[in-house]
Amino acid sequence: MRIDILTVFPQMFAGPLDASIVARAKEHGLVEVWIHDLRRWTTDRRKTVDDRPYGGGSGMVMMVEPIDRALHDLKLKVKSEKLKVILLSPQGKVFSQARARDLAKLDNLILIAGHYEGVDERVREHLVDEEISIGDYVLTGGELPAMVLVDSIVRLIPGVLEKPEATELESFSTFHAPPEYPKSTGRAVRGRYPLLEYPQYTRPANFKGWKVPEILRSGDHAGVETWQMKQALKRTRERRPDLLKGK
Repeated sequence: MRIDILTVFPQMFAGPLDASIVARAKEHGLVEVWIHDLRRWTTDRRKTVDDRPYGGGSGMVMMVEPIDRALHDLKLKVKSEKLKVILLSPQGKVFSQARARDLAKLDNLILIAGHYEGVDERVREHLVDEEISIGDYVLTGGELPAMVLVDSIVRLIPGVLEKPEATELESFSTFHAPPEYPKSTGRAVRGRYPLLEYPQYTRPANFKGWKVPEILRSGDHAGVETWQMKQALKRTRERRPDLLKGK
């Protein structure tokens, strides 16, 4: 995968994308991440990327022209039709694990980090495929959300994680109730649900009297699986009942 990021603050990306899993994916040639200063596509001596909004209002608005020129040039480097241009914006659809999985199947992503008061509406109308938000709050710009998307997507690219099957059991992933689950819990739970992850423990088995559940040390694999599913559903009901949508 190739990921291009358009920003007016490229220095913000120094560090976060050069460590851990993303850095390893880059080293192994599984992903390329290119950070582009939008000012490269300006035409005036001051390298202006924003201007006052028509009709008045507070703040400055990012101009459509530099973004259009940048996208034109970046698309020339794309070798696949599996491309998405995404604007990071608090007005976008809230990002999810399911969306991360879909985007991880693409060959190319171009992320536009919005800034200042916002972007010229014509960027939304004509230049991007979708808008994504990482939550119902406002940040100073789209740089941090862009980093969040990159980290979330890259780890799902085949070959990046040593044990990719582990992502199937994470929070917000889709769990499938084992056949014995409805009977063991007294609830007729069928189908697949995005649940929070079940509790995890490691050594020591007893710390200050806080003990690891006996079932996890029993060697009963079927029993452990049932316990994990029950705990995942319990935790989701308590903390994020909206994920179950009334089920």
